[in-house]
Amino acid sequence: MSALRAAARAFAGTALLGAGVLGYALVEARMPVLRRVDVPVLAPGEEPLTILHLSDLHLTDRTEARVKWVRALAGLHPDVVVNTGDSLSLASGMEPLRRALEPLLELPGAFVMGDHDYRATTFKLPTRYLRADPRTADDPRAETRVTELPWREVRDLQTSGGWADLCNARGAIAVRGRRIDLVGVDDPHAERDDYPAPPAESEASAESAESAPPSDLSTTPETAASQTPEGPREPTSRNGATPSRAANDRNDRAVRDRAGRPLRIGLTHAPYRRILTRMSAEGVDLALAGHTHGGQLCVPGFGALVTNCDLDRSRASGLSQWPGRPDAPQATGMYLHVSAGLGTSPYTPVRIACRPEATLLTLVPSA
Repeated sequence: MSALRAAARAFAGTALLGAGVLGYALVEARMPVLRRVDVPVLAPGEEPLTILHLSDLHLTDRTEARVKWVRALAGLHPDVVVNTGDSLSLASGMEPLRRALEPLLELPGAFVMGDHDYRATTFKLPTRYLRADPRTADDPRAETRVTELPWREVRDLQTSGGWADLCNARGAIAVRGRRIDLVGVDDPHAERDDYPAPPAESEASAESAESAPPSDLSTTPETAASQTPEGPREPTSRNGATPSRAANDRNDRAVRDRAGRPLRIGLTHAPYRRILTRMSAEGVDLALAGHTHGGQLCVPGFGALVTNCDLDRSRASGLSQWPGRPDAPQATGMYLHVSAGLGTSPYTPVRIACRPEATLLTLVPSA
C-alpha cells in the first residue's frame, strides 16, 4: 500500500505541476511587453530614427486585448512602422486588424506577408516543430483543404495608408525629408519568395524606361497584372511613402549608414538563411523578421528549443549580426532583428519564458 500511495502522490504532484505550468503559460501569452533596442547602423551626425517592429499578431475575433494594446503603440510616435507578417490566424481577425492598425497607418510604414496572411491556421501536433523541417510532417491532402484568408484585404489595408508593400519588391520611404531604401520578400516559409533584382539592375531598368510613367513602389507581380495599359498611377500617400523611382533620383537626400552609403533595410517574414545571405551580400544594414515566436515554449536559462525555420536557436528573437556569432559584435555586417511576435496559434495559446512583444528599434550613429 505504501508503494501505491507513493506512486499516487508522485502522480498527483506531477499533475499539479503540469497544471501550474499550463496555467502560467496561458497567462504569459497574454502579457505583451514593449522592448527597446538601439541599433548602431547610422553614419556619424545622422539623427536617430525609431522603427516600431510588429509581427505575428495572429488576430481572431477573440483577441480584443491584443488589438487595444497594438493601437496604444501609436502613442510612441515612431518614425516608421514595420509589420513582418502573420497578422491573421482566422478570417474573423480581419476586422480586428483594421482597428489595430488604424492609428498606425497615419505613420510611414512598410510590410511583408506571412503564411498565415494567406491561409487559415489549423491544428497541428506541436511535436512537428521538433523536426528539422516541420513542414515535412504536414499531410499534403489536408493542406489542400486549408481555407484561404482574405489576404488581398490584408495587403490593401496596409497600402491604403501608404505603407510600402515589399513582397518580392523594392521601395523607399521618406522620414523627415530623408529617404530609406527598402527590399523585401514574400514568405520564404511558404516558398513564396522571389528575391528582387539587385539595385544595379533596377537602376538600369529605370534608366531605360525614363519616358515611362512613374511606378508605385509597392508594385508586385500580383498588382502589375491589374494595371491599366497607360501604366500605374502615382500613389497618393499621407505618411511619407514615395515611389521608388522618385526616391532614387537624389542620393544626397538619403539617410546614411555607417559606411556612408544610403541606408537600406530588408524585410522577410521567416528568417531563412538563404534570404539573410542575399540581403547581407547586397549590403542591407538591418534585416527585420518574425515567424519564430521566439521559440514560444522556451526553457529558462537555455532559451528556444526551435525556430520553425533553418535559423539557429541563438537568434530565435532579438538583435544579432549576420553572418557571425551572436555573442561577438562586429564593426561591419548586417544587423538582424527577429521579433518574438505578439500572438500564437489559437490552438496553442501558450508561451513560456517568451513573452509576446513589439519592439521599438532606435537607429543610432555607429560609435
